[in-house]
Amino acid sequence: MRIRLPTEASTLTRLAVLTSHPIQYHAPLFRVLAGCVDLTVFFAHKATAQEQSRAGFGTAFEWDIDLTSGYTHDFLQNISALPGTDAFAGCDTPDIATRLGAGKFDALLVMGWHLKSYVQGIYAAKRLRLPVMVRGDSHLGTPRPALKLAAKSLIYPPLLRLFDAALYVGVRSRAYYETYRFPQQRLFPSPHCVDTEWFADRSTAQARAELRRDLGVADRTTLLLFAGKLLPFKRPGDLLEAAARCRQNGSPIEVMIAGDGALREQIIAEAARLQVPLHLLGFCNQSRMPAVYAASDVLVLPSDGRETWGLVANEALACGRPIIVSDACGCAPDLTRDSRAGRVYPMADIAALATSITALAKAPRAPMAIDAISQAFSLKKATEGIVAALDTVLVRRARSLA
Repeated sequence: MRIRLPTEASTLTRLAVLTSHPIQYHAPLFRVLAGCVDLTVFFAHKATAQEQSRAGFGTAFEWDIDLTSGYTHDFLQNISALPGTDAFAGCDTPDIATRLGAGKFDALLVMGWHLKSYVQGIYAAKRLRLPVMVRGDSHLGTPRPALKLAAKSLIYPPLLRLFDAALYVGVRSRAYYETYRFPQQRLFPSPHCVDTEWFADRSTAQARAELRRDLGVADRTTLLLFAGKLLPFKRPGDLLEAAARCRQNGSPIEVMIAGDGALREQIIAEAARLQVPLHLLGFCNQSRMPAVYAASDVLVLPSDGRETWGLVANEALACGRPIIVSDACGCAPDLTRDSRAGRVYPMADIAALATSITALAKAPRAPMAIDAISQAFSLKKATEGIVAALDTVLVRRARSLA
């Protein structure tokens, strides 16, 4: 998929992107962006199969889709004593300064500021007088100690102004920058997205029928899906409790989990205690997920505020499935704005979750409403925002140098 956006500045621009490691959600966006600008992506780290397991997936694996083709990329030398992406010092890449200088880039896009590599890239770009843009999904609902929040209220307003543009992925992402008084004219929308066409093309009726047949799920059964790591902050047990309430009221409800992690045995025991039929698929690689979404009837995302977005919700919508998310999830105000496509409930409120499940299970399917939400968070929309920000910062830079 390639999108040519006819803007004079962007067609001549050399853009560097600095990101932590190849991520399944970023690769499609980079491919589309490479059709609009002269793009080079620098990765700070290359995760091993064992590191994926330690990151909470519960099993060692390599992604079964190509994450690095279709755009120019390079892996920086990570000199960290403990390389990884889960700690600030885990990505230490001083050679980013040399790469930015040698590449004759016009601007740098960083995918956050929580890693040492990002700080190194920002500092190097500033020394080279390159505009720096940032794209991330930070929001104010992430649990933080009061002292840390107080410190951020003082430090972040001047710190964030180092960025020439900030790309917000949704309503709560924009509110984050506004709270820290980031200049409005430097804010640009670049919504969180997945490759909607890729998922839609593979979530077929045949895929649905085959997986439900393999699992022994009847046609009349409402199959609820939890997709993600089995970790405490994702609260998969809330779904089992809500499903049990629905079943007590006579609803033919079963639960399917695509994921693995520390809570696996606890979830199995809880499902048995609650007498909720559970289909535990374990970790499902990316190529299998469209069939999983197709087989389901509703995706449920019960996470707390550490779920800064929840891209599985985008994937489910791309596959034509409605969603239910807790109000703590970053995506809640964006992806549930049409109740025919999604519902939101107060996090940890099991009764409210059960009510939402019942309502969506009984409601007629609304493919047009679901598709409208999905298309609003597309690769095209995300790319348009990046290009608009890029053109603006380059015009501003040209004026400052004139």
